[in-house]
Amino acid sequence: MPLHIWLWVGFILFVLFMLALDLGVFHRHAHAISKKEALAWSVFWVTLSLVFNAGVWHFAGGQKALEFFTGYLIEKSLSLDNIFVFLALFTYFSVPARYQHRVLYWGILGALIMRGLMIGVGAVLIARFEWILLLFGIFLIITGVRFARQGEVSVHPEANPVLRLLRRALPVTSDFREEHFFVREGGRWLATPLLVVLVLVESSDVVFAVDSIPAIFGITRDPFIVFTSNVFAILGLRALYFLLAGIMPMFRYLNVGLGAILAFVGVKMVLGHFHVEISIPMSLGVIAALLLGTMAASVWKVRREGLPRFFPWDVKKEKRPPS
Repeated sequence: MPLHIWLWVGFILFVLFMLALDLGVFHRHAHAISKKEALAWSVFWVTLSLVFNAGVWHFAGGQKALEFFTGYLIEKSLSLDNIFVFLALFTYFSVPARYQHRVLYWGILGALIMRGLMIGVGAVLIARFEWILLLFGIFLIITGVRFARQGEVSVHPEANPVLRLLRRALPVTSDFREEHFFVREGGRWLATPLLVVLVLVESSDVVFAVDSIPAIFGITRDPFIVFTSNVFAILGLRALYFLLAGIMPMFRYLNVGLGAILAFVGVKMVLGHFHVEISIPMSLGVIAALLLGTMAASVWKVRREGLPRFFPWDVKKEKRPPS
């Protein structure tokens, strides 16, 4: 038990150190994140996740390592929908590019805390009431079907009850005040539009966590694996946003793929309740196939419609006239 506790403490301290290093050193000054910088950070976070996964394999065995990687892949896949919401919110509120990283930094820090609490509550409920996994499974099947049938992700900030409550509690400035969430004017504290965006980012993540956390519990009941796979997927979400925000319109069938993944995990949980187990390697294969199939179908659709190309290798070199 003491070793288990120190494992949790050590991991949380490591995450806090990485976050402090991120904001205090690498992003100390607000600036627009370039594609090159976003790619470098994406590679860093994915590599760090794989190194941790190798550590899990070495110290806990192949089964736990597969559980971590499958959970990480599920969370990473579902986080793509977060990117749609981030893009919609930043566009709606006209957030300058140089301030977007700060919003996502604090938003993700809050998401880590909230998800940690939700995972703790979920683990306790499952330990006491095992039948709750059956309810989670049914919920994921229904959610997956609805997810797959919906069209483009639509965001309506003005209808968000959290935003309404915030505006009633705090006066909000009419414009941004650099990278500040609060400013003091005329002897009173005022919120800025940047805080409004942050609150909406946090509230949207709670909605996504309601789907993703039960989905990972469908893969493993180990709270440490659930938490760490969530954390590593979320830590790389900011870099993934700056890398993919410009090409998100090409993911035409993303909702179909993510809905199918949720439904599959839901079926796995329901079958598990009746002692019919789907192995982790098979689950990993199905999830990877659904994700890759969705991406391939989206690219095919975009190319067939003749829409603008998105990748550097798609750009055709202009032919020079003969001299």
